[in-house]
Amino acid sequence: MLEQFSRTQLILGQEAVEKLNNSRVIVFGIGGVGGFVVEALVRSGIGAIDIVDNDDVCLSNINRQIIATHDTVGKVKVDAMEKRILSINPQCKITKHKCFFLPETKEQFDFTQYDYIVDAVDTVTAKIALVMAAKEANVPIISSMGAGNKINPTMFEVADIYKTSVCPLAKVMRKELKKRGVEKLKVVYSKEKALTPKVEKNSSDVEKEDVNDDSKRRAVPGSVSFVPPVVGYIIASEIIKDITGIRNDA
Repeated sequence: MLEQFSRTQLILGQEAVEKLNNSRVIVFGIGGVGGFVVEALVRSGIGAIDIVDNDDVCLSNINRQIIATHDTVGKVKVDAMEKRILSINPQCKITKHKCFFLPETKEQFDFTQYDYIVDAVDTVTAKIALVMAAKEANVPIISSMGAGNKINPTMFEVADIYKTSVCPLAKVMRKELKKRGVEKLKVVYSKEKALTPKVEKNSSDVEKEDVNDDSKRRAVPGSVSFVPPVVGYIIASEIIKDITGIRNDA
């Protein structure tokens, strides 16, 4: 194994590092949460990763997205993420999908090829479709619930969807998944009550970003630099622990 993962091997062991190197993970949504999921997985030694997003980097991404800098504004997100991945681990096998996960793009993905699926997308429609696809393929999935309009990163926790509370997105997901017979779903969510975005009168609209047809009717949420990374790292840690079977949750 590459020397760069020697510190990981010291705590997880050689067998676990080899498992990570032989694993393939797909991340849907390379934004504030998903970008940090990818970052942590690649630095942990995941051997193959698929990245899925249809957006370009824009100026208002800079406050919270790992790939967003003034140098990458205007670039395709999956291209910017690919460049960063290769600068961290040139041996990582990368598959890019420049699209949103929608009914018309579902056939582009063979979910049986993955060891883990990450849902870091914004719309309920896409989230539910991903959960159902994961269930059909019998592949583990973890979903990010609402991270927008929140400023307390210490309140995020891992839970089954049916044990969540407060989070409006989790409430909708519970209802929809129950109707579809889904018995469990690992999620990262927060009980923090979301703040109301401060939109001044006569101010220009927030730049339209990360928006597909399903989300155009929703208000663009506010976000800060220190919340999405925490959610992303929590998700990545769950994947690493599940793949290696090593936990210290006591």
